[in-house]
Amino acid sequence: MAKEELLEFDGVVTEVLPDGNYRVKLDNEHEVLAYMSGKMRKFRIRTGVGDRVVIEMSPYDLDRGRINFRHRTGAAVAPGGPPKRQNFRRR
Repeated sequence: MAKEELLEFDGVVTEVLPDGNYRVKLDNEHEVLAYMSGKMRKFRIRTGVGDRVVIEMSPYDLDRGRINFRHRTGAAVAPGGPPKRQNFRRR
């Protein structure tokens, strides 16, 4: 098994812990402790309780993982996107 071979699982965030960790219940009913990946932190992707996520785990430690992707929820922005601000200057 190569070093880069990681296991991927789908799950649901069940608890947000105060130190940046998350408790995630996987689809196979296991609970793991997970942290947010660096790119998700960089782009400030928020994850809350009830969000569906993809977890990467090492085959050596199956109790911890890294949240690599958050699935979009059903609450989408209205068609046409958010309202635009008008570009004009006041006198």
